[in-house]
Amino acid sequence: MKNLFIFFALLILPFSLKTEEEKDVYKYLNLFGEAFEKIKNNYVEDVTSKDLIESAIEGMLSSLDPHSTYLNYDELNELKVQTKGEFGGLGIEVTLENGFVKVIAPIDDTPADKAGIKSGDLITHLDDEPVLGMTLSEAVSIMRGKVGSKIKLTINRNENENLQIFITRAIIQLKAVKARVENNIGYIRVSSFNQKVDRQIIDSIKNFKKEKLIGYVLDLRNNPGGLLDQAVNVTDIFLDKGEIVSTRGKNGKQGSRYNAVKNDLIEGLPLIVLINQGSASASEIVAGALQDHKRAIIMGTKSFGKGSVQTIIPSGEDVALKLTTAKYYTPSGRSIQKTGIDPDILVEQAELKKVDDPSSRKESDLRGAIENDQENSKRNENKPTSKKDEEKIDDYQLTRAFDLILAINLVDKQSSN
Repeated sequence: MKNLFIFFALLILPFSLKTEEEKDVYKYLNLFGEAFEKIKNNYVEDVTSKDLIESAIEGMLSSLDPHSTYLNYDELNELKVQTKGEFGGLGIEVTLENGFVKVIAPIDDTPADKAGIKSGDLITHLDDEPVLGMTLSEAVSIMRGKVGSKIKLTINRNENENLQIFITRAIIQLKAVKARVENNIGYIRVSSFNQKVDRQIIDSIKNFKKEKLIGYVLDLRNNPGGLLDQAVNVTDIFLDKGEIVSTRGKNGKQGSRYNAVKNDLIEGLPLIVLINQGSASASEIVAGALQDHKRAIIMGTKSFGKGSVQTIIPSGEDVALKLTTAKYYTPSGRSIQKTGIDPDILVEQAELKKVDDPSSRKESDLRGAIENDQENSKRNENKPTSKKDEEKIDDYQLTRAFDLILAINLVDKQSSN
């Protein structure tokens, strides 16, 4: 009776299918079954059914886009740990491009960052093994490895520069938010959007309240993204009202819409957002929303251009599918998929060097120049250059951001007089 029921089901079901493609489903599933059996029976080495099926699923997902993938038990647990802010590895966010592993961004203060890995680097070999032909999951699995062990990365940089970089794997403890005050400007560096980033930023702003600040710099450079809800919450910190981001699923169907619900915690002070090629996903949501609302000036270089949303879909026992389920759009309706966020002010990173001109002369160099009575007291107030000041001088983009806020403050003062 059971076999008879299945037989009638197979007879009736095809007539309910709407398209030729749907009618071909059984044909292709039969083809898959035949290929599976032939591989099992004829492949030169033994291979488990589990490995074959998982590889087939991974192949399906990786053929869709660079961000869809199959997560086995270990990879699923690794993802859960990573979003909490601590995981093992090199400290880089990567994607797959033209068969090679492309670095979206190194994470601050990780082995990859300290070894000089840069956004845009293409990883061509891992311990001399070619990456070409690997899935992204396979490459990431090799890079993870045992904490304390070394790995050699062969890097292609700027298309014509080949490097070999040795990195020692470590436990990556993310300090997602760093904050300080310089020149009465609140500087907040966000390296990723893992859990509780919004809370850390709010705490930093509260600590700054005792200072008389004239503006803020939100640094999202080389921030590869993270949790969507954290991107929304962080944007909400700087907005009074309005849409932050919306998502649209299959066939352009409306997904979710996120709006600001809090008050602007920095009370309308000038805000500069720094971005670069390594700013991706959640970083672009924040920058795009603040740009559309004209709440911040976006400075730096064009962002990465990842405008898609991935959903973790449990499937089977202790495994999941990481599937691209929607695209997100900025408040003005822009999709930044493959285009990125264009900064309001383009500022390329550059190396600053202090130039001393021994031939230049000023009043104080002249013999018998009259002393300034106020100069001695001012000289006593001068402090030696700190390490932070030196870092700021070396960071051209950050220096320009500070300069702009100082200029805005100066204009505001002159306008109020």
